[in-house]
Amino acid sequence: MKEISTKEVQQALEQGQAIKLIDVREVDEVESGHIPGIIHIPLGLLEFRMHELNKNDSYVIVCRSGGRSGRATQFLESQGFDVSNMVGGMLAWDGEVQ
Repeated sequence: MKEISTKEVQQALEQGQAIKLIDVREVDEVESGHIPGIIHIPLGLLEFRMHELNKNDSYVIVCRSGGRSGRATQFLESQGFDVSNMVGGMLAWDGEVQ
C-alpha cells in the first residue's frame, strides 16, 4: 500500500498541484472540518460509489487518523485504482480546513 504524509499533501496543494483527495469519514466528521476540494465518500458507501472514480487518476485517501483510509486504500487498490493512504489523517493535518 502506498502512503503519503500530510506534509507531502500540504506542500503539493500549496504548489498548486491538482491532488484528488477522497475523505472516507462520516458526514458529521467532514462537516466539522475537511481539506478544501475533497471528494466525500463515506467508507461504508465506497464499494457502491467507486464507479464515480476514474482508474486513470491518482487519489489520496483521508480519514480521521489513517485507519479507515488504510482500509479504503487497500480496497480501491484491489479494484485497480492508483491510491495512497494519507498517514495520520486529519489529526496530523496542519493545513487549511473548511
